[in-house]
Amino acid sequence: MIFEHIHRFYFLGIGGIGMSALARYFAAKGYDVSGYDRTASPLTKELEAEGIAVQYDDSLDAVKGLDKEATIVVRTPAVSEDAPVYVWLRENGFTIKKRAEVLGMVTRSARALCVAGTHGKTTTSTMLAHILHSSHVGANAFLGGIANNYHSNLLLDAESNLVVVEADEFDRSFHHLRPYMSVITSMDADHLDIYGTEEAYRASFAQYAGLVEEALVVKGSLKFNVESLRARVYTYAVGDKADFYADNVVMKDGAICFDFHHLRGMVQGVRLGVPAWVNIENSVAAMAVAHLMGATDDELREGVESFAGVYRRFNVHVNTPQVAYVDDYAHHPEELRASIESVRRLYPDRHVIGVFQPHLFSRTHDLADGFAQVLGRLDEVVLLPIYPARELPIEGVTSEWLLGKITMEKGKQKALVERELLAGYLRGRVDEQVGKACVVVTMGAGDIDRLVNDIKETLIYEKNG
Repeated sequence: MIFEHIHRFYFLGIGGIGMSALARYFAAKGYDVSGYDRTASPLTKELEAEGIAVQYDDSLDAVKGLDKEATIVVRTPAVSEDAPVYVWLRENGFTIKKRAEVLGMVTRSARALCVAGTHGKTTTSTMLAHILHSSHVGANAFLGGIANNYHSNLLLDAESNLVVVEADEFDRSFHHLRPYMSVITSMDADHLDIYGTEEAYRASFAQYAGLVEEALVVKGSLKFNVESLRARVYTYAVGDKADFYADNVVMKDGAICFDFHHLRGMVQGVRLGVPAWVNIENSVAAMAVAHLMGATDDELREGVESFAGVYRRFNVHVNTPQVAYVDDYAHHPEELRASIESVRRLYPDRHVIGVFQPHLFSRTHDLADGFAQVLGRLDEVVLLPIYPARELPIEGVTSEWLLGKITMEKGKQKALVERELLAGYLRGRVDEQVGKACVVVTMGAGDIDRLVNDIKETLIYEKNG
């Protein structure tokens, strides 16, 4: 066991994607695991079905029976510091650690392959985990999303000492990790409520890069002071030459194929299992680390081709000649840009209706101009009210305010719609495009995913029923 004298883990916010993966990991290792969350969700119901007790109220009965000396409490900022359960545990002297601290301890007991970056880290880390897990190398993995291949955010391999980890920069969490190898996909300013400035954000990545022991694989356009790093630095790219790169990219009949160049040769005709344009870059990064860890050319090709994607990462839910529907987790201007570009490439000449639910008042305020610029490229823009998550409102920062910043070309449309009216609104907009094929893409990191089934059923019914 990793933690001596510890028999139980209690998770505050156990329903979070990262927290639930840790909970499952410790349960699989034989620890007693339980936790608290404010509301039930499909993920908490899965945990309960796996034998992990979850409480949803503020009763102290479940925690009063815990042995303080044998328990570690793991918390996430998503649970308020004045939550009665948290207050009681803190006032009674329990050992309380952030998720990142506990994950950091796990990475010290294995060789950690970490993926960091403002964008792309969930898909890239999940793809890397899948390639290795399905190869002779093997790997464990803590994932930031539900892998469609495994319907889980945790992969276990008792024979492997490798662990794939998504390295989250929020609250400088990734500084707790000890990466053996790492990918850095991007460093576009985000979480400025935490960092304050873009310079501080980038400095945090530089500090993280200094923690990497063996190899750092970075997007070719990113700049690092290589001499200050102990790891060997490799670059990756699409189209341009680098240590690892893709070229001869071909898109045909909804499929994307390319050649992958690595340090000792080339893998020809790699076919993306999830044909989003942005996944070319993600797959090159994942294949680079898998190659460095010893995966064969055939295993690289087969892993990428069999990769079924990640829940809410460019999932295609409807795909007919008349209408397509894509749902994506994009919530930063550059992520929106990549998602919209992938839609345009996959469905050229279609009328694109983009729905965006802004996530966090602070992010909307700090990145408003970027959001307005990229959303203005759509044929139609639909905004939902801002999803607040952990934040209180900021005066003047609303979706209506953001909508006013978006400039559309003549004849193109923008609208603000309440979430409960969205499915019906989209049905009407698609119907108005008489004789013109449409693509609807929903984007955001809030609770917009809970509307996916209604939208899917509505669009299928209207166009095919």
